[in-house]
Amino acid sequence: MSATCPICHRPTEAAFRPFCSRHCADVDLGRWFNGNYRVPSFRQDNEEELDDNPESKG
Repeated sequence: MSATCPICHRPTEAAFRPFCSRHCADVDLGRWFNGNYRVPSFRQDNEEELDDNPESKG
């Protein structure tokens, strides 16, 4: 079983792995830049950042 491109599902090319072409690699990069791929976070935007330094708390 050969690997397939995650964008178009064609067989991958060694020069562009895991993609089949420069085009599909650029499509994937564009998706990252546009924010289509995200790492989930449990932090809410309105939560204060936690500080590990107990001396900074007043």
